[in-house]
Amino acid sequence: MKLRGKQKRYLRARANHLQPIFAVGKGGLTQSWLNQLAGALDRRELIKVNILQNADVDTAELKAFIENHTDIQVIQTIGRVLVLFKVSANKDLRELSNRVARI
Repeated sequence: MKLRGKQKRYLRARANHLQPIFAVGKGGLTQSWLNQLAGALDRRELIKVNILQNADVDTAELKAFIENHTDIQVIQTIGRVLVLFKVSANKDLRELSNRVARI
């Protein structure tokens, strides 16, 4: 789903109260970490990812890695925190993406 400006603003507002549930540490970026991230996004559709201080990557590298290897969209970058969105593969869990599509 290609997002327009109003849709991104809506998602940013919804993510405002969320706490990061994933972190990137000194283990770096691996395929298994990316698979876990995709699984969590299938259930929630909108999450935050935190880059720890001891991580070997910065926000630009993480954003490029996620966007190049998956269909996950980076909605916003706030310091060392990224807001991610992906439409759920399960039709029963698409509550947020259905609202976004109507905007």
